Amino acid sequence: MNKAIDIMARTAWGEARGEGLTGMRSVCHVIMNRAEQGGWWGNSVVTVALKPEQFSAWNEGDPNRNKMLAVDDSNPDFAAALSIAANVYEGKLPDNTGGATHYHTKTVNPFWAEPDKVVADIGNHIFYRGIA
Repeated sequence: MNKAIDIMARTAWGEARGEGLTGMRSVCHVIMNRAEQGGWWGNSVVTVALKPEQFSAWNEGDPNRNKMLAVDDSNPDFAAALSIAANVYEGKLPDNTGGATHYHTKTVNPFWAEPDKVVADIGNHIFYRGIA
């Protein structure tokens, strides 16, 4: 299996499996947008997704981390995440985030969140573009 697709799918599943197909798709697009933009977080799906402190499901101690590392395609949500990740990676699904490179749940208000840079509101997440 393509490592980039696997890492993207695990990230989407770990971050947004409770948000359904649309939520997992959104996370995949944020990863792709960051990889395509390049910069300090990396210029590939793998470096972007695994950049420390960027996607909380990968953080040491996060309750999703071990679940995310252990899940396989016998889990229907992860099988869906793999399909979504492959389609986003191959450019077959349009970006539903408006080019977002950042997001957070609606339950938090991170210091970097700038209301004038919101580009999408999807499920329990708010998406941003143009965050410095």
